Amino acid sequence: MAIAIGTMSGTSMDGVDVALIETDGESVSRFGAYLSREYSPTERHILRGAVNAARDLTDRTVRPGPIAEAQTLVTETHLRTIDALIQQEGIHHHEVDVVGFHGQTILHRPERRLTVQIGDGVSLARRLKIPVVYDFRAADVASGGQGAPLVPVYHRALLRAFADDGPIVVVNIGGVANVTYIDGEAEPVAFDTGPGNAPIDELMLTRSGKPMDEGGVVAASGTADAKLVAAALTHKFFALRPPKSLDRADFARFDFAGLSLPDAVATAAEIVVSSIALSRDHFPKAPKRWIIAGGGARNPTLVKLLKEKLSPARVQTAEEIGWQSGAVEAQAFAFLAVRSMKGLPLSFPKTTGVAQPMTGGVLVRP
Repeated sequence: MAIAIGTMSGTSMDGVDVALIETDGESVSRFGAYLSREYSPTERHILRGAVNAARDLTDRTVRPGPIAEAQTLVTETHLRTIDALIQQEGIHHHEVDVVGFHGQTILHRPERRLTVQIGDGVSLARRLKIPVVYDFRAADVASGGQGAPLVPVYHRALLRAFADDGPIVVVNIGGVANVTYIDGEAEPVAFDTGPGNAPIDELMLTRSGKPMDEGGVVAASGTADAKLVAAALTHKFFALRPPKSLDRADFARFDFAGLSLPDAVATAAEIVVSSIALSRDHFPKAPKRWIIAGGGARNPTLVKLLKEKLSPARVQTAEEIGWQSGAVEAQAFAFLAVRSMKGLPLSFPKTTGVAQPMTGGVLVRP
């Protein structure tokens, strides 16, 4: 078993999650420490500037000013957070076998065979004195895959304990929402479902100055506009068959101008859960259980709406089954880093649409 640390800075751009596990890339023998570090308003502004600057990129290797500034921020923040996690775990750097460094996605356009995750993996490995695997999505996208989601193979490992309860779906609600359908040892089915926290966070930030709808309180106080929800669900993305994936910008803005903040956030929440519910059309069998993870699992309003939409299936949060919802994706990239080092597949035809199971990631040794 390897001691691996994984990191995740998702499309919500709310912060960095770092987690340690012991794994052989097939199963997990121990879950170690987990640490979350929020981005400050200034740091979020820098990251948003990089996303805006990336819209016209055609070369994934270039780093013009705003993107270079954001890359330095991402690298430094991850370095400090990983150091803090190692200290929290009570081990030394040389005891860690690998770090899985996801970086920050600023552009994801698989139809153009283009995906950009910023963060200097070479510098991180040198300064940590630990091998680092990074750039996980590029090989899949270059081969014609969607490059996302990559976490399903980790979900399958976690769900072996529930093998008799299938089919089970894991829903990750970050800036974008995605699902993983697991039925025993069959190849997972996975795809992005549509918007996640991004439009809710955007509304909160632009109208109230707050980065998110803490506890789902604002959405709970509003009433969703059924016509706007129906109009949003006519977006061409929902008619596509999986595998399919999104860029945060695809659903960054809806036309909520005529609504109060509570009604706008309630409408955005309804769009999120309705698009997740539409994913059922693409599964081989009706799921018996849904597990909600990611930042959305900490939003009681989203969870309540999902329970209503997905009935009669059982809906639980990751915490309810003993997982840490905020840690799952970071743990997954620790798991994927070990698989990458062993040359094991990270993506599959039914998860990203790649022609055959393939590995990925770039390994850098200090």
